[in-house]
Amino acid sequence: MTRNGKVPALAILAVLTAAAGVGALCAGRYVVSVRDVFRVIVSRWVPMEPTWGPTVEKVVLLIRLPRLAAALLVGSCLAVSGATYQSIFKNQLAAPELLGVFQGSCVGAAAAILLGAGSFFVQASALCGGILSVVVATLITRFFRSDSSAILVLSGVIVSGVMRSVLGMLKYAMDTETQLPSITYWELGSLSDMTFQKLLPVLPGMAVAMAVLFAMRWQFNLLSLGDGEARSLGVNVAAVRGVTVACATMLTSCAVCLSGTIAWVGLVIPYFGRLVAGPDSVRLTPIAALMGALFLIVVDTAARSLAGVEIPLSILTGLVGAPIFVTMLYRQRRSVK
Repeated sequence: MTRNGKVPALAILAVLTAAAGVGALCAGRYVVSVRDVFRVIVSRWVPMEPTWGPTVEKVVLLIRLPRLAAALLVGSCLAVSGATYQSIFKNQLAAPELLGVFQGSCVGAAAAILLGAGSFFVQASALCGGILSVVVATLITRFFRSDSSAILVLSGVIVSGVMRSVLGMLKYAMDTETQLPSITYWELGSLSDMTFQKLLPVLPGMAVAMAVLFAMRWQFNLLSLGDGEARSLGVNVAAVRGVTVACATMLTSCAVCLSGTIAWVGLVIPYFGRLVAGPDSVRLTPIAALMGALFLIVVDTAARSLAGVEIPLSILTGLVGAPIFVTMLYRQRRSVK
């Protein structure tokens, strides 16, 4: 507890995330008891007599546990990248897809599907496509010889438009019976076929990018004061913005290559984070990470439990995110006139 007797928000979020994780391992069309979940997991390290069937072990370890890990990672990555973009661009309506990451990842995935590549190469192509989009957007700002955040955002809009056109051409060339449904479902976002083998290749990129953003988050407060004020305080604005954009892009690209495009998480979760932590990025970044993980764990559990067939994640996040976005616009109506 803090000195005034209040439990820190981070501790509360950590407990809620852990509880949601246990619930995710138990819930679904095949219900598993909490006792069996713990015993199955502990048995991987401590020898014990199995009191559960092979189906329970398969459901917990091979299906739900990697899916839970992916939801935790994807949710936290999207939320942290969204909070980072909003801080450095001084705009609470900024989102991870701001620089065309989502569209570039879709193009990469679509190209791999069109060529008949396997799931690993679809992931790799999606990752490369997202990074390529931001590289192109950055090169456009270099062409204008400007380090302005406004120019970078406009460059992202240009790249997003081009990537949407390229994606449309790739869809037009796809086989309508097999390939087109694959990319359409991928765009809607899902963790249905997640395995630890798919998680491992992107973990290093996620870990490094997340560590850098956590280490630099105090500088986001200085950038929010404006470029001139930040320079007067000794901040290398171009270098800090470049590194943070690169790391936020890496987080988004890694998340998208695992789950497909999941909209709204990077927009609405930092909004709730600011309600708890305020605008201070030092507190906001870890709170956004836990909130994003908690939110996506709950949404993914609902997606596979509410109906007889699995609901794509972007459908549920859109149903939650759109009303919140209207609320955000209403609160900022004076600043957007």
